[in-house]
Amino acid sequence: MMLKDMLAPTYVQMLGALAAWLRKVDEKGQEVAQTLLTARLAPDMFPLSTQICFACVQAQEGVFRLRQEAFPPSIEVLLDEGRNAAEHPGSIADALARIAATISIVEVAAADAPEIDPATPIAHTLPQGMVFDLTAEQYVRDWALPQFYFHVMTAYAILRARGVDLGKADYVAHMFAYLRPGTLPEQ
Repeated sequence: MMLKDMLAPTYVQMLGALAAWLRKVDEKGQEVAQTLLTARLAPDMFPLSTQICFACVQAQEGVFRLRQEAFPPSIEVLLDEGRNAAEHPGSIADALARIAATISIVEVAAADAPEIDPATPIAHTLPQGMVFDLTAEQYVRDWALPQFYFHVMTAYAILRARGVDLGKADYVAHMFAYLRPGTLPEQ
């Protein structure tokens, strides 16, 4: 249940939301977009362009870790781009392409994903050498989803703080598919 029914749909819907937020930025013109791509919430945090890359990394990594397969080369490319994004932020078109590619990778990987026992051991190693021993269920609940949401929400916060017209409806746009007819307040 975790990969096909939980992780992949969450990644796809939130990456789709992130893409929609970036399309709003794209409407503001190239100069504004470049300024936003290098914007940070705090001086010691990564800029927007890195948050986008790292959200894509988290989605791809989560899917392949649960498939118990080697990571695709796209993850290392995204990590390198993210680490260097302050100097080379790219463009909104680049960011949208990264998101679209990640959505495709997640959908393809989830389509034929094998069932995984929630108790399956997962060893998660960080670049600093720390290793976390988790079950697959713990990995999804305590790492994969929170880390993904951290980067997506940081991107949202940067955009919102810099005046992009975003609100709760932009964040939960996927929920409108579940809206009971006749319950949307009239404006």
